[in-house]
Amino acid sequence: MNPCATAVAAASLAAILAGCAASNVATNPLVPENLKVPAGQTLSLVSPATGVQIYVCGATKTDPARFEWVFKAPEADLFDLSGKKIGKHYAGPTWESNDGSKVAGEVKARDDGPAATAIPWLMLSAKSTSGKGVFSQTQSIQRMYTVGGKAPAAGCNRAQLGKEARVPYKATYYFYAAEP
Repeated sequence: MNPCATAVAAASLAAILAGCAASNVATNPLVPENLKVPAGQTLSLVSPATGVQIYVCGATKTDPARFEWVFKAPEADLFDLSGKKIGKHYAGPTWESNDGSKVAGEVKARDDGPAATAIPWLMLSAKSTSGKGVFSQTQSIQRMYTVGGKAPAAGCNRAQLGKEARVPYKATYYFYAAEP
């Protein structure tokens, strides 16, 4: 084989591999304007999540004779980008890392996202943090790329009062801390 062709092939392979590696590097997601993080914050962690959104059949606030599915809490496992479990997500909403750090959030904005069958995309601010670890410096959280998780389409009735529905969902959470 021609030495020049071999060098070009090797350089091309190196460029392709570098491009593949770069595509695994986390970057800020493209989001609607109302879900953008405040200036002065930088992406600190990206965590795909898999779990359930838990709903309870309850009376509506406006008419106690009518019933609906009411959101209770999320319950999900958090993963790093290689698929290793790194923590959990539960009521609060709270995210807890295996390193013991936690962040509790408060919804600031929402967007229906592109999938009508999925729970909304969210922008949350940190209400509180604890511990020393990956979540201890978190200031904002985005819930993006949701799949599933909406309340059951079939309504509930008096016979189902108090019954829980656990609806599978997936999402990607983006965590932001103050720029250094």
